[in-house]
Amino acid sequence: MMLEQYYAFSIYLGLSILILLWLAMNVGKVRGQQKISIGDGGNPHLIRAMRGQANFVELVPLALLGMLAMAALGAPAWAIHVLGVALTVGRILHGMHFVKQDAPGWQRTVGTMLTMLVLVLLALGLIAHAIYGLAFTVPV
Repeated sequence: MMLEQYYAFSIYLGLSILILLWLAMNVGKVRGQQKISIGDGGNPHLIRAMRGQANFVELVPLALLGMLAMAALGAPAWAIHVLGVALTVGRILHGMHFVKQDAPGWQRTVGTMLTMLVLVLLALGLIAHAIYGLAFTVPV
């Protein structure tokens, strides 16, 4: 049984949940400060906070699903850790850009680049693993 891979994956799933909660609480805080309960009211501060959370929700679930597939296919735990650390650092940096109004632009850029790198590596690795498995695995 490959529990080590699932333990590794679970670390990054848990961290991602905490990052999402941080971004969601930021949206709630901005809503309260700006007194906007529904929609964005055209408020640039709220739009910014909402986009930070939405971007996380758009990209991270697929990355986590890819990491779970890696674990299920028997990838080494170190590979899951490498991708998980890159994803986590990327999403924290990206999130910091959307939480602080005067945040430096490099946070968003580096966060986006790390996230995209993880997604590309996951896609290529999973495709290669599947092709290899189909071509060289003896049917049961």
